[in-house]
Amino acid sequence: MNEELFSKIESFQNLLIDFATGGDWDEENYSKTRKELLDNEIISNEIPDFIKTTRTAEQFWHFIKQVSSNYAGRRMFLWDSFSKLLDIAEKNKSTPGENSISEKLKSINEIYIKQEWDKALKRKTIDPEGAITTSRTLIETVCKHILEDKKIEYSDSLDLPKLYKLTAKQLNLAPDQHTEKIFKQILNGCQSVVEGLGGIRNKLSDSHGKGIAKTKPSERHAELAVNLAGAMTLFLFESSKK
Repeated sequence: MNEELFSKIESFQNLLIDFATGGDWDEENYSKTRKELLDNEIISNEIPDFIKTTRTAEQFWHFIKQVSSNYAGRRMFLWDSFSKLLDIAEKNKSTPGENSISEKLKSINEIYIKQEWDKALKRKTIDPEGAITTSRTLIETVCKHILEDKKIEYSDSLDLPKLYKLTAKQLNLAPDQHTEKIFKQILNGCQSVVEGLGGIRNKLSDSHGKGIAKTKPSERHAELAVNLAGAMTLFLFESSKK
């Protein structure tokens, strides 16, 4: 369960129920929480129309009065309206690894890296194909950021494995730059992860047209791609600062 999102949705639902049943208005809280929910990619497509159109608490009050003349009817309407959003939040779970990566990525000043990571997390449950595409974009983004930071020129036509190899070489992370067996194994593994992300992306993501018998990715495919991409992004970025 995405506990933070679930709590935010439930709090907004309770706020509206309070408004609808004679409670005091809290215009600031209404506007702030409404905007946060509308901006959340996980649920934005499922937000009830009345939340989109009632931009103030006063507008909501005029709307809900027309829905039902009694408190019980208004409560039932709001419970029904929020049930799908709460279901989505319940199904949108995060793993300990994702939480750890998210916490560390907060310290990164490069906004595009954080944006791609957040986008990948939001998509993995509701849009596995999109999450896989974004996972590859995340690795591409951090590689380009590192190369540009080090004033290293690269071609925009480079595919992900070649872009990664160029970046790894600049960070002394290429397997052939080490003689110790354990380091070579680890760095070969990192290279395989990046190549694998490119492979799973080409096979399962939404970046290419599909035939009738296309393979449809599941949430577990997306979760694997997102976690691998997040771990590699953090490893590359922290290595670039050594």
